[in-house]
Amino acid sequence: MAKKKKAEQKPQKKIEWFEKEDFWNNYGPIMFDAARWAEAPTVADSVCKIAGLSKGAKILDAGCGPGRIAVELASLGLEVTGVDLIQSELDAAAETASAEGVDLELIKADLRSFKSEKKFDCAINLFTSFGYCDTIEEDAQILKSIFDSVRDGGFFILENISREIAIKDFTEGEWFERAGKTVLTDFSVVGAWEGLRSRWILIDNKTGERIEHEFIQRLYSAIELKRLMIGIGFKSVEIYGDFDFSPYNQNARTMVIVARK
Repeated sequence: MAKKKKAEQKPQKKIEWFEKEDFWNNYGPIMFDAARWAEAPTVADSVCKIAGLSKGAKILDAGCGPGRIAVELASLGLEVTGVDLIQSELDAAAETASAEGVDLELIKADLRSFKSEKKFDCAINLFTSFGYCDTIEEDAQILKSIFDSVRDGGFFILENISREIAIKDFTEGEWFERAGKTVLTDFSVVGAWEGLRSRWILIDNKTGERIEHEFIQRLYSAIELKRLMIGIGFKSVEIYGDFDFSPYNQNARTMVIVARK
C-alpha cells in the first residue's frame, strides 16, 4: 500500500518589524514627539502649495501613522484618506481627528498590496517612511501602489532621508531624554552605503526597564529614486532640499521628491 504523502506546509510569511504593534507602541512616542506635532501645520500647508490643492481635493496619506499630517490636511478642507498597517496608529489618528473635529477615512492595509478604486489628486509619504522592506522589489511595489492610486495629472510627494543626506549628517550615535525615557542610539553603515543600521535603546526613567530594537533602512540616492519613479510611470520627477523648493545640494535639509503622473 502506498504511503500517503504529508501535506506540504506553506512557508509562513515573515513578519517585518514595522508590522508589529509593540514596536510602534514603544517607539511611536519617541519618534512623534511634541516638536514633530508642532511642525505638522507647516508641512500640511507646504503639501497644498506644492500640489496646488484646494478645499475638497482628495489626498492619500500613505503611511499616515498617528495622523500627524492627515489631521492638519483635513483641517484645511481636504478629503483625506489615511492608510497604515498598524491598527493602534489608526486608532490614534481617529482619536486626534475626533478631538480636532475633522473627518478622516482610515484604512488598515499594507502599502505593498494596497489598491484603491478612488483616485487621488495627491498622495504623500513623509517623515522617512520608505525603504524598510527586505527587497528593492517590495519598495517598488509600494511606489506602484501609490502611482495606481493617483489620478492622471495628480501628484506624489515623498520626503525621505537619501544616501546623500545620510552621508552628510552621519553620526555614530547620540543620547537624549524624551517621553520619560533615556534614548540611546547607535548607527552604522551597511555595505557601500546601501543602508543604515540603527539600534535604539530605551530606558524607562522610573522603572529602569530597558528595551532595544535594531533595523536597517535601505538608502537610495535621489537620482536612483527618480529613475525608479520614472520607470513606474510618473511623467515628471523633481527633487528638492526641503518643502520650500530649495535646491537639493550640499545645504539640503532633507530630500523632497515631487512626482507627477
